[in-house]
Amino acid sequence: MNPFIFSCICPHGGEIIPELQGTDPKRMAVTRQSLKLLGKEMAEAKPDALIVLTPHGTRINGQFSISGSERMVGTVDENDASYTIEKVVDRELAEGVAEHSKAAGFPVGVINYGTSSGPISCLPLDWGAIVPLRFMPDVPIVVITPSRDLSFEKHLEFGKALREAVQKSEKRIGLIASCDWSHAHDAAGPYGYDPGAKQLDEEAVGLIKNNKLENMADFDEDFIEAAKPDGIWQTLILAGAIPEEERKVEFLSYEAPTYFGLICAAIR
Repeated sequence: MNPFIFSCICPHGGEIIPELQGTDPKRMAVTRQSLKLLGKEMAEAKPDALIVLTPHGTRINGQFSISGSERMVGTVDENDASYTIEKVVDRELAEGVAEHSKAAGFPVGVINYGTSSGPISCLPLDWGAIVPLRFMPDVPIVVITPSRDLSFEKHLEFGKALREAVQKSEKRIGLIASCDWSHAHDAAGPYGYDPGAKQLDEEAVGLIKNNKLENMADFDEDFIEAAKPDGIWQTLILAGAIPEEERKVEFLSYEAPTYFGLICAAIR
């Protein structure tokens, strides 16, 4: 039985945040509306805590990084505006995930900053977490950042360990896979243009629509390098945490209004 009360795949482009949409609110309007729907459904599920899988948090080479500070604070700057958010960390849940994962043989690091507890125990909250959390209920969080030094299979297996740790908890937990997709859609973007970007995003959309998330592990390394997605690793953790037979996927939207792709999907 799926231990997560609600799960979703959602992107993290800064302009999705209403306060940062600037002078062209239509540019990410489709995604913004989808995230509002995902946030509404997550709120209706009444979570006690949210686990956020993000590619942009504090990384540990060769390990899954888990937030263990008392709180996290971060700011996103876009279109001459700023949005800041502060969240309490569910340290009990974080420790439970870490202990179970370590016992299962996974390379895991619990990270903190400054002091072991108290107001200085505060880690930076990255935009990969901030953007989706802007739309979610205000509950404690645990942030997990994968390592690309580890195999796709290891990410799937870590998802299974995450599932088992959540099953041991009496809390109602929501799961967010924060994923942008190919970053090579526009020659004027920071990564240039590659035709593989459109192809990979189309294939990712198809796999999500058809509930074949595990198959993202079959993407060729050169194909990934050309298209430059950052969503595969978090999606594979989610796939391990919620196996195919327990997933009901509702695809909400895809768009690539700038140089990177944006996908929103609900997993029930």
